[in-house]
Amino acid sequence: MLRAIAIALFAAVGLAVGPLKAEVIAITDATVHTLGEQGVIEDATVLIRDGRIEAVGRDVGVPREARRIDAMGRIVTPGIIDAHGHIGIVEVSAVGGSNDSSVSGRHFTAAFDVTDAINPASMLIPVNRVEGITRAVVAPSHGSGGTLIAGQGAIMDLGDPVDFITRSPAAMYASLGETGAALSGGSRGAAMLHLREALQDARDYRDNRSAFERRERRDYALGRLDLDALQPVIEGELPLILQAHRASDIRAALRLATDYDLRLVISGGAEAWKVADELAAMNVPVLIDPLQNLPGRFESLASTLENAARLHEAGVRFAFATGDSHNARNITQAAGNAVAHGLPHDAALAAIMAVPADIWGIGDRVGRLEPGLEADVVVWDGDPLEVTSYPDHVIIKGREMSMETRHTRLRDRYMNLDDDTLPRAYRR
Repeated sequence: MLRAIAIALFAAVGLAVGPLKAEVIAITDATVHTLGEQGVIEDATVLIRDGRIEAVGRDVGVPREARRIDAMGRIVTPGIIDAHGHIGIVEVSAVGGSNDSSVSGRHFTAAFDVTDAINPASMLIPVNRVEGITRAVVAPSHGSGGTLIAGQGAIMDLGDPVDFITRSPAAMYASLGETGAALSGGSRGAAMLHLREALQDARDYRDNRSAFERRERRDYALGRLDLDALQPVIEGELPLILQAHRASDIRAALRLATDYDLRLVISGGAEAWKVADELAAMNVPVLIDPLQNLPGRFESLASTLENAARLHEAGVRFAFATGDSHNARNITQAAGNAVAHGLPHDAALAAIMAVPADIWGIGDRVGRLEPGLEADVVVWDGDPLEVTSYPDHVIIKGREMSMETRHTRLRDRYMNLDDDTLPRAYRR
């Protein structure tokens, strides 16, 4: 019943994603950026069958039943992965009823999971999808009166109105720096103390669960559901995403990761370039906004448009992220700006496709154009990192997506103001 309702709702708003059954598709005469071992292949064919990439190369045979897409020499890439944002849980940022990104109060912290709040019929999904975004990391945020640990995020695909979860939970989120200090009584030292207490309690709970259930253990700072949610973090199965901008805050996060053997990812990282060697030595990846260049806060005084280029030179893994819901699609423009400030073009593409897939543990499914991977594929009308370029075709898990959005419908409706079918108020 729920499946039928979801499909009907998705179709009702005019955003159908194409046939429910994946086709056999052959994209021919393409310049394919595989982002894998094959690199860039000219005059290539990408063959898609049963939702997966069957073959990529110059001498790929095209089956008779395949639907051909003639790329005419244009660029073909993997789909873009929004490495950090709120697609599906924020519709109108200023309207509380459509914003499910955060919780207030201290009843739940680590246990809060955005998965059940994701709306696959959000109007913002097609708006971002038609510009090449095929997967999105949906992250919780810190709300007013919230806690240091924001909760758990998920990964979704932007093509399926029902089976849209790629991974859940995908990560645990918390904050250091100015945000962490504000949520912990005013000091960075207090934020780190609270975080260490939570991790220590999670360890003690793991080692003494039976005693806890018999009420023979001390009280913990967090509730049972939060302690349960932290178990994959302390076991190294789930990454801890720590928001930190200042170099000293990043170093504090690295010490925490060492002390508790955590899978750490730094989010924000305005001053990450200053500690690039340390990040590279510990193989800690960073999620950055390549357009961040102004010191909006004291913790980001060393912001620079060369952040990505310097991290790349030092061997740090990084992915680009806007932290947005409405305009995550602008990530290609941001990546292009990073290229203009010294980052190699192929590294910029990787930062929005292959690297986020690896960071989030789905590199065996998406992020590259290689046989066996799920077919998230985009055909571009120009260089993907140029502002004027736009996708001609977007394919998610082997199904071609509609290129219609709320924006295109409004454009088409009012393009001809002499149309007699328009309401009188809109005619010339």
